[in-house]
This record gives sequence, structure tokens and C-alpha cells, in this order.
Amino acid sequence: MSNVTVCARFRPLSSKEKRDHGENICIRSLDSETFVLKDEKEEEFTFSFDRVFYEGSEQADVYKFLAFPIVQDACNAINGTIITYGQTGAGKTYSMEGTSILDCHEQNKGLLPRVVDGLFHCLESADNTTKYTVNLSMVEIYMEKIRDLLDLSKDNLQIKEGKVKGIFLSGATEVSISDRTEALRHLSSGIANRAVGETQMNMASSRSHCAYIFTVQQEEKNERRVKMGKLILVDLAGSEKAERSGAEGRVLEEAKTINKSLSALGNVINALTNGSPGKTNHIPYRDSKLTRILQDALGGNSRTALLCCCSPSTSNASESLSSLRFGARAKHIKTSPRVNFSETKIDKKNLVPSPTKNESYERILNKLQQNLDEEQGKLSPIKDESCERILEKLRQTMDEKQVKRLEELFVREGLYCYPNTGNGLESTHNDAISQTIVSLQKTVEELECTVTKVKNS
Repeated sequence: MSNVTVCARFRPLSSKEKRDHGENICIRSLDSETFVLKDEKEEEFTFSFDRVFYEGSEQADVYKFLAFPIVQDACNAINGTIITYGQTGAGKTYSMEGTSILDCHEQNKGLLPRVVDGLFHCLESADNTTKYTVNLSMVEIYMEKIRDLLDLSKDNLQIKEGKVKGIFLSGATEVSISDRTEALRHLSSGIANRAVGETQMNMASSRSHCAYIFTVQQEEKNERRVKMGKLILVDLAGSEKAERSGAEGRVLEEAKTINKSLSALGNVINALTNGSPGKTNHIPYRDSKLTRILQDALGGNSRTALLCCCSPSTSNASESLSSLRFGARAKHIKTSPRVNFSETKIDKKNLVPSPTKNESYERILNKLQQNLDEEQGKLSPIKDESCERILEKLRQTMDEKQVKRLEELFVREGLYCYPNTGNGLESTHNDAISQTIVSLQKTVEELECTVTKVKNS
């Protein structure tokens, strides 16, 4: 089990805040993890987080503490999620993207371009026995519809859940990225398609929640299973009050939808943290598209970090207090990150296909008969004892009718005689026979394993 990592970040005062309210701020720093916030009623609240980034903090500091460990995990097939949260205009998108996704100035780069750098640095330093593939998807949740930012014709993607993949978006565009430049080009293209609007609190306010999804697949030469880690960065739209943002018409409807989904997110966190120990508690993940997408990140198979972005101005004290209380609750969420394996690599030439619950053992016998037919021209007679051992093993896991059919198959192919017939086969011990016996016994062992799995499923 792992707790959600929660950090708070305070941006510098804006020119508007300085003009309207002077240099007055609502926070007092105690150390790098603790501070005091004074609200509009002069009441003080003390908060402690994993790290607090005050207005003088650098973008690189935020990445190193908050995101770098999760990037390393993603390269080791462990899912990770990084979320930015806060009121509109609090610095979420700046923390996530920087001044521009294509801005190469080191001081300005946000979490997203630094994650790209970190991913490829990690993969380039890996040993040559592992092959990596990185795919990128970008979506936004706008007015409770999930839109594909890499293909705008897909404007209502559906959320699915699988045993291997967990929560995923069916039909979302996935582009393969081979280096930093290609990744940033696709990210820039997707960000340009994101819905934004102007409010009194932000000239370019995000009107949607945006998710950047990196899938890192690793295939080792000597491993039959493929490992896969998913890294999701989520830039949430900001909560806002209509009387302060001046939202009207379409912008007001967007604000209502944003606030509703953020409220659903708060309800999920409350349900996760207020339940009684040892008691199953209903978690309302399905109340919004946002909470459904974040289901793994909130109490599931993911290592999760939350960055609460706040204004230090006294004029925004109530909104900052709300964001910080949200972060304080999220700090108590426990997740269960683990190494993820995708589907098994199968050598179709050598393996008998595993049956599902709806497939009969007849398919397995037919495959075995086909293999014997292919070997017929090479087979010499083998000992009755070998076939008898094989049949005896199969009787332990298959019904008598199916074993009888396999026995008849051995007789027809001249591999076995029924006991007490007096027609014993001559034993020939050449290399070809030995190889055939080994191959047949290996197939039977795989068949036994398959049958056991089906019975237990």
C-alpha cells in the first residue's frame, strides 16, 4: 500500500492582485512542509504536506520531488498519475506545461516536458536486452464528453475496464513516439485543440479537464511476458465562482459542468477516506467521467501525486483554503501500485492454444492429432510404456471418453498396442525417437496445465 503524495504550490502575486489588494498575503511559512493560512475572518489553519513550494520555488524542484519517482516507476512497469488541482488562475497549467510546451528554456519547462525528458533518459540508459515502446494519447473531458485531442472526429470516447489494462479509453488515438522532439510535437498539436475561454480571473482559462497518457511497454528477450506501465498527467480545469469570474452564457455552462465534476471528485475522496476500517464502502466513481478515468489513481493500481496550486493573495483565501482542505483529505488515500504484465507472448509453432471457458477439450485433442499427423513420416515405433504413462497422466485431468479417443489415436498411428494383444512393438532407441517422445511429453504437460487452469477458472 502507498499513500498519495500531496504537495502545495503558491504562485507569486499577480499584477491584478497587487493592484487591487496590495502585497498582502494569506500564508505564513513554517518550514518546507508546514505553513499557516489565515482566512478572510482572520482565522488561522495549519497545513502539513509532503512538500510545500512557495513562490520562489523552481519548476525543476517540483518535477524532481513530485514527478521524477513516478517517471522511474513507469519505466519499471508501475502505473503512475500526477494531478494538478486548484481554482482557476492558480497556476495549474503553468505547473503542468510551463510558459509553452515547446519552450526550451530550462527555467520555464513544466512537468509535462520534463516527464518526456525523464522518460526517454530512463529508457536510453536501460540495458540492450530490453526493447521499449512508448505510446501517447491525449484527451479532454469537456461538458461531460471525452474528446480525443489527437483526432477531433472522436468526440465521445467511452470508458472501459479490463483485467489487464484496468481503466482505459476505447478507441482513443495512440501515437508511437520514439524521441523527445516527436513527443513534444504531438503534445503541442493536442494542446492547441484544447477548449479554453476568457474569464475575469484568467485570460486563457482551461474549460476542460485534460489527460496526457503515456504507455511504456517493455519486452525482454528472455521473458515470455511483456511488462507495461501507464503514466497519466491530469491538468484539471479550475473551480470558479460565477460572481467572481464573470462567466456568462456558454462559459457559465462550462463552469457549472466543471464544478459538478470537481464536486464528484471530492465525493470520491471523502468516500475513500471516511470509511470504517475493515468495512466495504461504496465509492461513487461512476458519478462523472473524471472520477471514472481516475479510478485507478484514487485507491487503485497506481502511484499517485497531487499538486494543489493556490494563490497567496488575501482576496483568494477562501478558494485557497478549499483547495488545501481537498489536498489534506487526499493525503489519506491509499493506493496499491504493482508491476503490470500485458498479454503473454506465444510461440504458435510450439504451443497448444489455451482454451477459454467456452472452448472444449476437443479442440486440444484435434490440435494434438494434427501435430501427430505432421510427425507421421518421421516417427518410428515407440515403447508401449511411454504411451501408457502419457494416457495415465491424462486420465487424472480428463474424462475417460476423451482419453479413450487419444488412445485410439495412438493405436491408429502405430504408436501403441492395447495390453495383452501379444503384438508388442519393437523398441527402437534412436535420436529421432527420443526427440519425438520428449516433444510429445512436453505437449501433454502443457495440456495438463491448461486443463487445470480451465477447471480452476
